[in-house]
Amino acid sequence: MTETLQGDDAEAGDPTRQLLDAVRGRGPLALAELLGDQAFLLIEFATRPGILFDAAGGGEEAHAPEHYSAVVGRLHEQQAALEALEARAVVGLADAIRLKARADAVANAAQEPEAAPAQKATDERAERTTTRELSMITGASPARAGRTLGRSRRLVESMPEMLHALATGQAAPEKVRSAAVSVAPLSPAQRKEVDRGLARRLPSLDGAGVKRWKREVTAQIEASDPTGAARRHQHARTKRHVTVRPGEHGMATVSAHIPALDAAKIRKRLSLESERLRAHGDRRGHQAIQADTFIDTLLGREDGMDPTRLDIGVIITDRALFSPSRGDLARIEGYGPVPSESLREELRSTLSRRKQQMDSALGQDGPAARADLRRLYTHPTTGELVAMDSVGRAFPPALARFILWRDVTCRGPFCDAPIRQTDHIRPYAAGGPTCSDNGEGTCAFCNDKENQVRSVERSGDTADSGHRVTWTSSTGVTRTTTAEPLSLPDQADERVADDHAQSPGSPGLENTAGAEHSTPADDVGPAEDAHRFDPPEHRISLARRLRNARRHSGSVRRRIVRRSSGRGEIAPDAGREPG
Repeated sequence: MTETLQGDDAEAGDPTRQLLDAVRGRGPLALAELLGDQAFLLIEFATRPGILFDAAGGGEEAHAPEHYSAVVGRLHEQQAALEALEARAVVGLADAIRLKARADAVANAAQEPEAAPAQKATDERAERTTTRELSMITGASPARAGRTLGRSRRLVESMPEMLHALATGQAAPEKVRSAAVSVAPLSPAQRKEVDRGLARRLPSLDGAGVKRWKREVTAQIEASDPTGAARRHQHARTKRHVTVRPGEHGMATVSAHIPALDAAKIRKRLSLESERLRAHGDRRGHQAIQADTFIDTLLGREDGMDPTRLDIGVIITDRALFSPSRGDLARIEGYGPVPSESLREELRSTLSRRKQQMDSALGQDGPAARADLRRLYTHPTTGELVAMDSVGRAFPPALARFILWRDVTCRGPFCDAPIRQTDHIRPYAAGGPTCSDNGEGTCAFCNDKENQVRSVERSGDTADSGHRVTWTSSTGVTRTTTAEPLSLPDQADERVADDHAQSPGSPGLENTAGAEHSTPADDVGPAEDAHRFDPPEHRISLARRLRNARRHSGSVRRRIVRRSSGRGEIAPDAGREPG
């Protein structure tokens, strides 16, 4: 395939450029043939690897962990690019089927004009044909194939920034898919606004997990269409349901689609009961106790929980409370952002001064059942919550809860687990203070970070860039996590924050080993081809060859700083001890 294409009349020069031009000129069949050649090579490596994956090197020189880290990074990069390519191909397939259906309808109308169907009916039939075609090609159900088609259309037609982020590895496929699903109720113009907002926020979402990403998408949707928040919430409430899905080995999964505040109450109630039982000697796991208590309570068994009142933190701006059309989101402790309209009614009832009926019904406990108000302050640039201090080793309850409100879920890179512990970023034994700036909420696994990664350090200037924490793995991959803003920062302020978060030295991992602060290479905007994974020096990548060809031809339209993948950055000396 490669030799055939390169034999055409493409201009002399870089062979990669010749190959690209030839495939673009020949159309989708040429691309399918090229992908077939690539698939053949990958299948060969996967089924007959030789000594590729023998860490000992087959008796020769052993392979370093950095080498396998580079392979995994390249594979994830390729998967992301293929996902973006598939989205374009799916839309192209749908368009081709629709054009053919219209042409057939015109041809048939020439024979029987009275039987010609309306174009809308023709297009709907073509859409069903495309769905069936995708189902037959991919082996997915027709329903899933239909969702793939709709998601691909939104990405290609209304979300160019997210499609670019997907293709270049700035955003993982599952995150981009989630965003494309979430914007379905919006108009094309609103989708484009959400797309641009997410692109601006990409540097701050480097280490974000899927749940954090979904919360950011929710915030962008509310900002793009604040007046539609109440309508979307009321529509979503009509979709409440409970499902039971068969599992493996005699188990099943019960799930309920319910309002977010009720869900947060249920999870906190189960978690508190589990911790209480374990404190009294119960040796079952935390999750197992929650499941058993859930069953016992629903079925009215003796070990079920008694009714009780829960203290659930709800953070809402005064603007959202009194003027929901502003688009500010509310935030539920341990859950994340929700449309303010979903909480205003309940808060209105609990905060009302006219409580005679409730006070009378509850007696002396009436006033205590009302909501308590606390005033919180946000960072003027990033929108994050700020700040509390303590002089002890253990985080006092008020400070621990403040960090829980600020971080929402575990601050480990890509970890969406609930916060179980409040951890010192710089260990207390190493002189780290007990304060909000040196604290982060973690799950039990991420709390063991000292034994898992090379370093975890605060990065950036708190006064300008907010609460950033940079994690560096044992092989040198870096990820930066940020606290979630209570409200979306202004675009200008966001650019200032990103500028101040940059290190004056060279970007990459060369400056991280043994450094007091390490800052990720956030100096490149989301629309540029600059990302976090730099392969070893000996590897000559396709993108680098293409970059050189573009430079020589004078057609450089984007500044390429490093190889794109979004899976972290490996410098040539990654893994060495600081010298």
